Amino acid sequence: MSSKKNYKPKNKKKLNKKTKNGFAKLATITTKSISAAFVNYKKRQEQNKIKEIKLKKLQENNELIRDRKELKNLEEKIKKDEHKLKIKEEELKLKEKELRLKDEKLKIENERLIKKDENLIITANDLRQKEKQLKSRDEEQNRKDIDLKVREEDQNNRELKEKRRKEKLLKAIKIEEEKQKQEEYIKIKEWEEKFDREQKLREQKENLREQKLKEKELERLRSFEEAEKPLEKNFSSQLEKFKIDKTKEN
Repeated sequence: MSSKKNYKPKNKKKLNKKTKNGFAKLATITTKSISAAFVNYKKRQEQNKIKEIKLKKLQENNELIRDRKELKNLEEKIKKDEHKLKIKEEELKLKEKELRLKDEKLKIENERLIKKDENLIITANDLRQKEKQLKSRDEEQNRKDIDLKVREEDQNNRELKEKRRKEKLLKAIKIEEEKQKQEEYIKIKEWEEKFDREQKLREQKENLREQKLKEKELERLRSFEEAEKPLEKNFSSQLEKFKIDKTKEN
């Protein structure tokens, strides 16, 4: 076991030595290669860098051209947009003017409508007041009509009662007058009959008296007939006159 242990380190030393020699050679080769590679790498890097710079410049130029083109397009677009905006602004100004005019018209119309509403309100209030007055007048007139109708009915009833009373009174008066007339007629009739009887008696008496007077006169005349013939005519006229006077007296 000890032999094995001693053997291993020797081999390891040999190996280490060989390895170091190999590494040294490799390192020498590698260093040269690395230097050449580094130089090449540097050249390539510089070339790449130059290419990159050129490419970058080219790209920058392209970008600059593109940017200029885009800027030009943008400027044209801005100009167009500004023109459109200007047109739109003018349109907006016109619209604002129209709207301002419309607002003024609306304001005037609104003021007119407000004034009209105020007038309508005043008119409505006046109408309501007049309606109230008319209603009050109508109610007053209705009350007056009712009172007048009641008074007319009362008056008609009173007149009817008065008429009936008067008719009744007139009827009673007429009956009384008829009764009085009848009584007066009877009294007058009785008085007339009595008067006629008395008149007839007076006439008869008067006739008898006149007859007697005539007879006396005739006797007296006969005695004087021959002596006083001239006076006969005068006596006859006096006698006639006497008869007329007596008749008048009777």
